[in-house]
Amino acid sequence: MSKSGLFKSSVGRKFAMALSALFLMIFLLQHLVINITAVFSPDTFNELSHFMGTNPAVQFLAQPILIFAVVFHFVMGMYLETQNRAARPVSYKNYKGGANSSWMSRNMAISGLVILAFLVLHFIDFWFPEINTKYIVGDMSGMHNGEYRYYEELLHKFANPARVIAYVVAFGLLALHLLHGFGSAFQSMGQNNKYIDGLKKFGVFYSIAVPLGFILIAISLYVTTLN
Repeated sequence: MSKSGLFKSSVGRKFAMALSALFLMIFLLQHLVINITAVFSPDTFNELSHFMGTNPAVQFLAQPILIFAVVFHFVMGMYLETQNRAARPVSYKNYKGGANSSWMSRNMAISGLVILAFLVLHFIDFWFPEINTKYIVGDMSGMHNGEYRYYEELLHKFANPARVIAYVVAFGLLALHLLHGFGSAFQSMGQNNKYIDGLKKFGVFYSIAVPLGFILIAISLYVTTLN
C-alpha cells in the first residue's frame, strides 16, 4: 500500500493521530520542566521564558508545528470518534461498552473537548497577551519596570482561585485522557509486542506524574500569592 493510501485508511489516520499525540506528550514534559522552575527559582523561570519567547527557532518553527499538532490531534480525534460511533451495529444508547472497555476509552472525545476548552483559556491567559506585547505593542525585551514580567504575570493569573480550580480540573481530566491514550498511541503505531507492557507502565507513570506536576505548580503559585 502506498503512503497516500495508508493515510487514507483508518489505520493510517490512527497512526497519524498517534504521532501527534506523542509529539504533544513530549511538549507537555518540556513545558512542565520550564514551569516547575517558577516554584523554585523565579529568575530561572524568567530567563527560560524569555529564551522560549524570543528564540526564532522556537517562535517560527516549533510553535507553528505545535499549534498544527494540537489542531490536527483534536480534529482527527473527533473524526475517528464519529466514525467509530457510526460503525457500531447498535445505537450508542444501547451499546454496552462498559462490559469490555473503560469509561475513559468510551469518552475520549468528551475529555478532549474539555481539555481543548482549557487550552483556549490558557491561550487567552498567556499566549494572546504575549503576542500582543511582542508584535502589536512591539516590546521584545520581556521587561516591565526594569524586571522580567513573566513570573509576575504568572502570579497575577494564579491569584484567582477560580482559575486555579479550572486548571486542576483540566489537568485531572488530562491525566485520565493520557492513561488511555498513551497505550493506544503505541498500539496504533504497531508496537503491540513484548515491549508494550513496559511502555504501558511508563505511560501510567507519565499520565499521573506530569498532570500532577502542573496541578502542584498551580496550587503552589496560588499559595505564594497569599503570602
